[in-house]
Amino acid sequence: MIPDNIQQKLLELLALPAETEWIEFKEAKHGYKIDKLGKYFSALSNEANLKGEQCGWLIFGVKDKPRRVVGTEYGRNPKHLENLKYKIAEQAGNRLTFEQIFELETEKGRVLLFQIPPALQGMPTAWQGHYYGRDGESLGSLNLHEIEQIRAQGNKNDWSAMTVPEANLDDLDPNAILFAREQYKERHPKRVAEVEQWNDITFLNKAKVCIGGKITNTALILLGREEAAHLLSSAVAKIVWVLKTEDNIERDYSHFYPPFILAVDQVLSQIRNLTYRYLPNATLFPIEISQYDPWVIRETLHNCIAHQDYSKQGQINIVEFSESLLFTNLGYFIPGSVEEIIRRDAPPEEYRNRFLAEAMVQLNMIDTIGSGIKRMFTLQRERFFPMPDYDLDNGERVKVRLLGKILDENYTRMLIEQGDLDLFKVIALDKVQKKKALTDDEFRHLKKFKLIEGRRPNNYVSAKVAALVDDKASYIRHRGLDKQHYKKMIVEYLQQFGLSQRNEIDEFLLDKLSDTLSHEQKKYKVRNWLQEMRRDGIIHHKKNKAGVAGWELV
Repeated sequence: MIPDNIQQKLLELLALPAETEWIEFKEAKHGYKIDKLGKYFSALSNEANLKGEQCGWLIFGVKDKPRRVVGTEYGRNPKHLENLKYKIAEQAGNRLTFEQIFELETEKGRVLLFQIPPALQGMPTAWQGHYYGRDGESLGSLNLHEIEQIRAQGNKNDWSAMTVPEANLDDLDPNAILFAREQYKERHPKRVAEVEQWNDITFLNKAKVCIGGKITNTALILLGREEAAHLLSSAVAKIVWVLKTEDNIERDYSHFYPPFILAVDQVLSQIRNLTYRYLPNATLFPIEISQYDPWVIRETLHNCIAHQDYSKQGQINIVEFSESLLFTNLGYFIPGSVEEIIRRDAPPEEYRNRFLAEAMVQLNMIDTIGSGIKRMFTLQRERFFPMPDYDLDNGERVKVRLLGKILDENYTRMLIEQGDLDLFKVIALDKVQKKKALTDDEFRHLKKFKLIEGRRPNNYVSAKVAALVDDKASYIRHRGLDKQHYKKMIVEYLQQFGLSQRNEIDEFLLDKLSDTLSHEQKKYKVRNWLQEMRRDGIIHHKKNKAGVAGWELV
């Protein structure tokens, strides 16, 4: 527990030995780079896990040698500290971020205490895809032994591999077993003749659904009879499909239970995969295509089944709207980020339900573990549709939204037709088109190739891309015109109308400024231009005979 008196906690931390690896002191008098801070977040989180501590600590405003309070001005604005939590969660593994940020004013200066959660059991904490640790007082890569030490924590209790003593073969659905045999043969075509000779128990052992003839939780989820679901103990195995209007009003729903290997097709039959029409290249002949690729729907649902945290006693949800599908499953997203899966192009090392995931591979339900997500993004790109949206919901659940429409037909086609755009760029540009925040890595990458312009978070497609997609008008709306152009507009307005009040000038000008600016930012710019024009002797501020104050030309 963290004591209510944070000042007492600071004194306790100051008294700890210099080589304490789950705590770090930094002066950080004015600023501190987010990348370095993120590395320390990863290192102290991992060290707190390894040392069995409730949390790690990063302290700003303290000189380490000799250890004394010197004060820091870092993060004086409370909004900066809140935004810092988001930035850490965005690039740290498992969407972890600071548990608390304590601000303490002492006689010797202001101190910030960043409380860092320990790495999750079985999951080292990464920063931008790399694991960090401490060797004494030095920051560096987490060594292989420590990585395996943390990973081993998760291998102790794979719930999906646990056997259920009171269950037997009669608790499995015969039709589900028959279907599973066909799927296994499709996955292993060279073993078809051999499979025909196996009895059910041999087949289930070979397919890695059962262990030594004993029924596992995996067997009950994938092949179990609906009435045998109670044998899963406190876990819940249920899929719910809901049809909603865009106003979030429920129109229809259905519940689905094990065997999940059969339930998936039943769920898919409920989803209205309507025909979508669009006109490519301004042609008069429309292209007709289904709103959703069936493989992408199936893969998304299979991933929900494979990675659901069944111990949380929740259900898997599929919510259907007129132009999108929303899938949710409980539990943190183990790889940390979708971008990391795409970048590494290799299966993740950790799984929540390793036994279940492997069984689903054997039964042809999912691709070789780890490759399905990348294929989903590729298929969406080939269909000219937006990328799947992953919302990791602070580690509580994973939300995946599939959009069943084209957001910007020309823009999306440009992503496909330009051969030099790899999938990483496509995903990042897709965020720009959806007006979503870019990570530091994505921002630098797109800037390097001159694919975006503007200041964060108000990025927009660059002139180079706009020309490719013939979207120059949209580009101007986002970027705006140069300052001199707007000053000329003010002069022409005053020539036409004479003395004008500030609100009249705002009404004339604000809707002509960049769409990326807020209303307040637009007003701030106009105020600055008026002051610059006054200093340059172009306009002045005066009152007319009626006492009305405003701007007019000199």
